[in-house]
Amino acid sequence: MSSPTAEPHGGGAALELLVHGVGGATPQEMLDDPRTVRVTGDKTAAVYRRADDADAERHPADYRDRPIPEAYCWSNLTSGNGSRALWLLLLPFMVVNLAHWMRPATQGLGRSQRLYGLLVRLVALTLTVLLTAAACEVALDLTAWQCAGSAACVEQRSWLGFLSPEAHGWWSQPGRRLALAAVVPTALVTLLWYLSNRTWSAYEAQRPPVHGSAALEPSARDAAAADAAAAARTADVPDAATDDDGRVKVRPALGRPGFWYGRRLVARLRAAHTAAGFLTVAAALVAAGADHDRRTGVQPLEPLGPLLQVALVAGLGAVLYVVCSRGRSERRRDGSLDRMVTGGLPTGSLVVLALAVVYAGWSRPGWVSSGALPGNLSFRVLSLAQVALIVALAVTAHVLYRRAAQPRTALRGLAGPAVAMLACALAGVMTGGVAQRVADWLDGDATPGMGGGAIAGPPALLSWQASVIPVLLVLLVIPVAVLCVRTVRTTRALTPAVEKEYGEDAPDSPRTRHVAGARARAELTDFVPRLVGLVAGAALVLGAGAVAGSWISGQVPGKAMLGTSSFLESAAQTAQALGSWFVGLGFILLVTWGRRAYRDPSARRTIGILWDVGTFWPRAAHPFAPPCYAERAVPDLTWRIASWTERTGGRLVLSGHSQGSVLAAAAIWQLAPATRHRVALLTYGSPLERLYGRWFPAYFGAQQLSDLSAELHCWRNLWRATDPIGGPVLVPADGDGSQVDRGPLKDPLAYGRTVLHPLPEPILGHSEYQADPVFAEERAELLDRLPPLLPPQRTDGTRARLVGPPAGGGGQGSSGRSSA
Repeated sequence: MSSPTAEPHGGGAALELLVHGVGGATPQEMLDDPRTVRVTGDKTAAVYRRADDADAERHPADYRDRPIPEAYCWSNLTSGNGSRALWLLLLPFMVVNLAHWMRPATQGLGRSQRLYGLLVRLVALTLTVLLTAAACEVALDLTAWQCAGSAACVEQRSWLGFLSPEAHGWWSQPGRRLALAAVVPTALVTLLWYLSNRTWSAYEAQRPPVHGSAALEPSARDAAAADAAAAARTADVPDAATDDDGRVKVRPALGRPGFWYGRRLVARLRAAHTAAGFLTVAAALVAAGADHDRRTGVQPLEPLGPLLQVALVAGLGAVLYVVCSRGRSERRRDGSLDRMVTGGLPTGSLVVLALAVVYAGWSRPGWVSSGALPGNLSFRVLSLAQVALIVALAVTAHVLYRRAAQPRTALRGLAGPAVAMLACALAGVMTGGVAQRVADWLDGDATPGMGGGAIAGPPALLSWQASVIPVLLVLLVIPVAVLCVRTVRTTRALTPAVEKEYGEDAPDSPRTRHVAGARARAELTDFVPRLVGLVAGAALVLGAGAVAGSWISGQVPGKAMLGTSSFLESAAQTAQALGSWFVGLGFILLVTWGRRAYRDPSARRTIGILWDVGTFWPRAAHPFAPPCYAERAVPDLTWRIASWTERTGGRLVLSGHSQGSVLAAAAIWQLAPATRHRVALLTYGSPLERLYGRWFPAYFGAQQLSDLSAELHCWRNLWRATDPIGGPVLVPADGDGSQVDRGPLKDPLAYGRTVLHPLPEPILGHSEYQADPVFAEERAELLDRLPPLLPPQRTDGTRARLVGPPAGGGGQGSSGRSSA
């Protein structure tokens, strides 16, 4: 980054706390100095200073005319060690977790709001069951049941010889083969539990710091307000509290004491999802054994099957009760744990699984495996459940949106259901891709499901779901073509405005088109909601059609269309072949990308950009999603701001770029009012309104951003028309009439070669905001508007009296607001 060209005026000790955006940045880059030292923190996230500024507080006279720069680096929270690359396999879980936070902003309708969260948690539960069922399909059905039971398949896979019936070994019975294969999905569920428990210990279970005089811990008044809020919820006015005058005031969700402390909820959800995974494996074993016992009347095993099925139903009821009974507790830091749930539920489900293994492995002479594994209707049931939940979620979201419609909300309040649908589609592609590729590998040259092969293949639904992918891609060609044409037209329309803005007498046509094209492409971000809505809607309709087609025909598309017209036959077979290839290719690319990211730090940082955006929110819906880095970053920033202002009494500018501006806003909401009024906020390239305000209106909507601006002492937001991520925050002017937004800034800074810019200036877009002279100008003005230096805090909690006024005058200026 380029160094600012101007320095702020006097006004006492001042700190500029820089927070980087997506993709990360090194302390050296942020501070523009190769010599930096870590002030506080660890290797994962820390605050850095220039080496020359390490003891700046001991020499306040040297910093009367410039701020002390500090950099908070949090990139290792999302792209640290190589194991983070494995998070790619958890992508559907992360996406469905985002849907929880996309609830429309509304007034009242507390029951509908809680129903919205419940429906998202149920969708998330189906994804865990789907992943486990896919592992069962590969290990139990395709490998242990079909391939190991087929002499032709075993002949090509010699490593399965000890499972073959022709070997007449102990493992040759189908039930024992299934019991052995159950190790694979059980290990998968155990791995997910381990990863979730490990990240839970490092993120959610770490209690946020408590700072006495900064009032980070809720006071008695806050507790009374929380009680009032609890009473208000029963009156359909959620999140309400009363102020000192008895007036109802809505507290921002991001300002609640327990918002960044999800220890109890994640522990409960982890127990429920782990139990659901174990019960899914047990259900596959019990279904196969019970089907054989029912047909042959084996004694005394025949009554054991129904007993185990009753235990499975009871376990499922317990899982649903835990998922449905409790949401997030945000109004206080709830450090308690439900030991009976977190310990008893997974243990009980593991006991049921152990009994199911014994039941399936019991000797049953004469049992022969043929066709597909009994009970493979689970994929159809899961797909129907997901469709029903998505529709119910859409209806609930529409009701919430109609109560208090906001025109800037993405997809008119249906962003959450659309993203939840995408999570289900993505999970279906990943799980179906694994099953298709394994079936192709085991079946050799034959096409699974078409007959003539060594195995019957995976359930027909997976082939139907794969077949709709080419159709979906064809449908996407139309909106992509429309956007391309629109970009070209917008570029042409912006050309005269670009030439007029720079006032060139002899404009350079290629240069003008380059600048206009950058602005036109940046506008495409505003069309992402429509594209997401189109893809989600098409996925919902095509997915429902795939379920119906597989249920009616019971066969794969290519076989179901035999006997119809030649066009339908060829179209079905082509779609089936292409779809199978696409899902396989997608899964292979995902694994390859993850493997490369595991070894290559630069690739891992690229993937980290995805986590920077997707894992900002706490794990409120799915406990196996990648952990929320903001549960570490936001308390870090809040603590640093509160402790520094209290210890020095100085002024502070919180400077956030891109995603750093979101972290900065969240940290400010957590501050006590007295501290908040001593902080100025400088954001640039900020997605606060353009992305977060539209997609997460209940937390970053217009009202929330306006309230944040009113509570801050001063705020300035810089943006460019060429920036595809950042934009204006669109909040009302300050109390003195100053606008929060300043922009669009010139980009590039110079049209052609000038004396100050002898070489062509690049189009910066989303980066290098500090290279613009406006940055230093606005930072200096914010520091001048802050209130004067307060006496530093004594060790006994009182403040010492300053000898004489701070240099540079009062520092607040005529345009500043009075502090609290």
